[in-house]
Amino acid sequence: MGKQSGAWWRTPSMEPPAAQQSQDQEVRSVRVAALGIILATLAVYSVSLAAPFIYDDRVWITGNPFIHHLGSLGRVLFPPAGSMVGGRPLLSLSFALNYAVSGSSPWSYHLANLAIHGGAALLVLGIVRRTLAYVPGAFPRPADRLFPAFAAALLWGVHPIQTEAVTYVSQRAESLMGLFYLLALYAFARGLESPRERAWHATAVLACLLGMVTKEVMVTAPVVLLAYDRTFVSGSFGSALRARKGFYAALGLTWLPLVVLLVGLRERGVGLGLGYSWWSYGFLEAWVVVHYLALSFWPFPLVLDHGTDLVGTVRDALPWACVLLVLIGAALVAFLRRSPTGFAAAWFLLILAPTSSVVPVAFQPMAEHRMYLPLAAVTASAAAWVWAWAGRRSVVPVLLAALLLGAGAFMRNRDYRDEITIWKDTVLRVPSNERARLALGGALVRAHRDAEAGEQFGEALRIAPGDVEARLGLGIALLNLGRAQEALQQFEVIVPPKPYLSLLHLYKAKALDRLGRAAEADAEYRKTAELDPSGEETEKKLPADRLPGR
Repeated sequence: MGKQSGAWWRTPSMEPPAAQQSQDQEVRSVRVAALGIILATLAVYSVSLAAPFIYDDRVWITGNPFIHHLGSLGRVLFPPAGSMVGGRPLLSLSFALNYAVSGSSPWSYHLANLAIHGGAALLVLGIVRRTLAYVPGAFPRPADRLFPAFAAALLWGVHPIQTEAVTYVSQRAESLMGLFYLLALYAFARGLESPRERAWHATAVLACLLGMVTKEVMVTAPVVLLAYDRTFVSGSFGSALRARKGFYAALGLTWLPLVVLLVGLRERGVGLGLGYSWWSYGFLEAWVVVHYLALSFWPFPLVLDHGTDLVGTVRDALPWACVLLVLIGAALVAFLRRSPTGFAAAWFLLILAPTSSVVPVAFQPMAEHRMYLPLAAVTASAAAWVWAWAGRRSVVPVLLAALLLGAGAFMRNRDYRDEITIWKDTVLRVPSNERARLALGGALVRAHRDAEAGEQFGEALRIAPGDVEARLGLGIALLNLGRAQEALQQFEVIVPPKPYLSLLHLYKAKALDRLGRAAEADAEYRKTAELDPSGEETEKKLPADRLPGR
């Protein structure tokens, strides 16, 4: 659909009355579709606006001093490389802006996440609608393209698997990067049929750059845009590069800041030598990718934290690796034939590649928020296939599917209404996940439910006997229950890494104080002050918001 075949950009005076009327009707229909998507998204996520901060939010936001002072822009954009928001300047800036608005109150963060997701859903609508014009035969009229595009965006927007990227505030990294990824593709596609091609393609480059400084997965965007050009427009990679060499050169330059920002990635648990070999991680991710695909069609149960014990041995993962190889082979054949399905498969696999190939993400080998963008390939393909097969008869089943998915997402958002609910659900789904038990234990301590917290910390110790946080949490729960001697016994067997030293001395002091051993307690308090004079580092490591009084 090149410029010569489209006349939507002409001034009204140039249009015959019938053509102008048809164009106006199309614009109204698109607006109605966009409004429907926004209203559905708001209905599904309305319950999430009151959700509290959970887990990593305490590190990324409330315990992150680098975003608390918007005037120190250098500290906001470039915190230490090993910090959680290190290497992601735009993400850090977005959190700093929210902190300036509402501080430690989560409402503005949730509102921003919802706005990001709504904007991304509208971009999916625009991309699919324009892309279907390149599919010969099945979608000859604009009206034939609008409903499948609407269905793709609606199903994508209300799908339950998206809740982790939208409702869990810290996962804004995924949704904000996704917004820029979709904007880059939309601006590229829009430029192909616009008299302002350079402006639109400059927008695509800018969006790509902004995505690069938001999250590392954006590294695949230039390749995906080239694949889109080759599949739907130019016919070959060579033709695409020759026709738009300046554009692709500019896209390539957006990789440069990402290369600089990758410093410190290992400190965030990414890379070899962190518990996985490249090949064992590859086998594990074969199961993960197939599971992601299954969740696209049946998104139950969803799990906030899958932990690291996912499949067992490499032998257990081998059948899934065979399944994935078959899927990759079929995708490659379809892509070589310039099939739209081939591009959808490339979109799905390429976007997952940075986290689900052979470079280990050791602390979190599986996370549902990583399906934020790949899911668009599934919903777009499903909507297009159903419309091509059933036409207008597909309207009712698609809307019914959207209703069921939306209800599932609404119920999943209710799980986020407090920390105890979401972590109880996670422990129920993955009982062997000691990290989930630690998080549940911390939430129970904050709710003054110390006996239950002690049980969770004890289970975490059974799963991982050397876990410092579990033993420290158990000691805190015992201390809060008035069992100071037992708590002290827990503290005395801990050999903590340096970041936990001040916290350990603080709680030993509290226990000794309760036992009437004032001189020893004062010595522990002094050690705490020597290690952390300001108290900030100790406070960030606290598994509980309340301390037993001195």
